[in-house]
Amino acid sequence: MNQLIITGASSGIGQAIAARFLADGWSVLNLSRRPCPEPGVENLVVDLESPASLDALAELLPGRIAAEGRICLVHNASIMRADRIDALPDADLRAVLELNLLSPNRLNQLILPRMGAGSSVLYIGSTLSEKAVPGAASYVIVKHALVGMMRATCQDLAGRGLHTCLICPGFTDTPQVRALIDGHPETLTAITAMNAFGRLITPEEIASAVAFAAESPMLNGSVIHANLGQRER
Repeated sequence: MNQLIITGASSGIGQAIAARFLADGWSVLNLSRRPCPEPGVENLVVDLESPASLDALAELLPGRIAAEGRICLVHNASIMRADRIDALPDADLRAVLELNLLSPNRLNQLILPRMGAGSSVLYIGSTLSEKAVPGAASYVIVKHALVGMMRATCQDLAGRGLHTCLICPGFTDTPQVRALIDGHPETLTAITAMNAFGRLITPEEIASAVAFAAESPMLNGSVIHANLGQRER
């Protein structure tokens, strides 16, 4: 059986990806602090911001990785904080780097040696992987850095039969976004006006893009913007 290994599938886009792969007949292993609520998902509890927690995971994870079939590793877990480049403490930036960059790197070291031909390493980026907005400095920094990590993955794994890409969602109807717009209809109007369809993206739409990418070696090295056509200003 093919296996999805995903971080942060406890809600939102990650949960939708887990549900989609389960429906497609894959086994699913979620790595996060909170379990994925989808029946049939196997969960390993880990704090991806903690090197010590990742050390403990390194003892458990090898026995949970499928010995046969394709593996799709999806680096989905992320955090977005409101901060500015002129007021960004080292400790705050370091915490964001731990979750968004260092944990994917550590998981790559643990899982890539066990991935056979046809497997894939997929990164979940953002519209802010290739542009910036004020007030989200640490998020912009790490999402830009994921582009480099994905491209390095493409180049360094060439010839092994593995492929990679970065999928960049626009504003998606997740608990995080709903918390942002709750009680503020003007915020929802402003956000949905930023794409050509005037609505939020559904997590299931992003999950479909991820499922397609897992089956598509021709996307190797690609940055894929999944944002309903971002309106440029």
